[in-house]
Amino acid sequence: MTKTVVISGYYGFGNFGDEAILALLLQKLSLLDFEVVVLSANPRQTSMDYLVNSIFSFDFHQVAGLIKNSDILISGGGSLLQDVTSLKSLFYYLWVIFLALFYQKKIIIFAQGIGPIKNCFARFLTAKILKHCTYVSVRDARSHVLLHNLDVNSELLCDPIFSVDIKPNKKKGTIGVQLRDFATMNDNLLFKLARYIVKDFFDKKIVIYSLQNSIDFAVCEKFKNILNSLNSTIPVEIVNDASIEQIIENISGLEYMFAMRYHALVVGLKAGVKSVAINYDAKVQKLAEDAGLPIISMNASEDFDRVIYDMKHLNEAHLVEFANSHVFNWSGIEKVLND
Repeated sequence: MTKTVVISGYYGFGNFGDEAILALLLQKLSLLDFEVVVLSANPRQTSMDYLVNSIFSFDFHQVAGLIKNSDILISGGGSLLQDVTSLKSLFYYLWVIFLALFYQKKIIIFAQGIGPIKNCFARFLTAKILKHCTYVSVRDARSHVLLHNLDVNSELLCDPIFSVDIKPNKKKGTIGVQLRDFATMNDNLLFKLARYIVKDFFDKKIVIYSLQNSIDFAVCEKFKNILNSLNSTIPVEIVNDASIEQIIENISGLEYMFAMRYHALVVGLKAGVKSVAINYDAKVQKLAEDAGLPIISMNASEDFDRVIYDMKHLNEAHLVEFANSHVFNWSGIEKVLND
């Protein structure tokens, strides 16, 4: 009898990193004999993009019925269980996991970045629920330590995007800038970054990446206008509404990149793109420190001349070597799926 797997995550919102993770997970599941249903904020788009069954994430009655009649829940990847973005979203993803526990289903926590969880009750609830999951895996040491402190057993993996086959592309002398809106986004950072890009890369094309239009596009458009106001002769382009494959190919051809999003930096590392991490979140800081990338804080207090010097003197081969040293281990997940 065919088993049904339900996938819960930040899907259907047009976020590059989460959609790339979903594509990888579905590719893996396609090798096994499962019926797969994805919970999505845009089930029609998800069904069209991946040729998979999908239902609306927030149709609570339908979600409960689906999980009741399923065999396995996969929650993740990405950063679902944290309350920095939203306490409400944390409770939603815990509710989905709790439903699977209530109906006695197998539960895989799939390479998630856990935390920060600042709310005391949310920390208690997260620990209480995760302790009873079949298999818990996290993508970074910080999450691993957090769960250990909450008395939750977990396996430390890398982020699934490290397993994407990305070859270093021919560098086109293009500068990439990947921005997202966030509570700490500010004009000082945007203007200072623009001034130094205009000063150091006046003879290059600038490509700005909006990797989730609902969050990224407005700040990307603002940054484009700032660049144009400083030097109207520099060619500037915004890339948005591109496919996963197009984004990966485009980023892999960059000479240099300034990026906020974790998965933009992972793709850059895999492709040997000399990058600066814009540190809006602890996961970005940890990745940059581990990979040896220079970092700009959101208050832009650094010596940008030094940051850009350090970026230019990164070793492409070392970046690729770092990325390729991260091999995603499917064995724990496969064991639960096959049992």
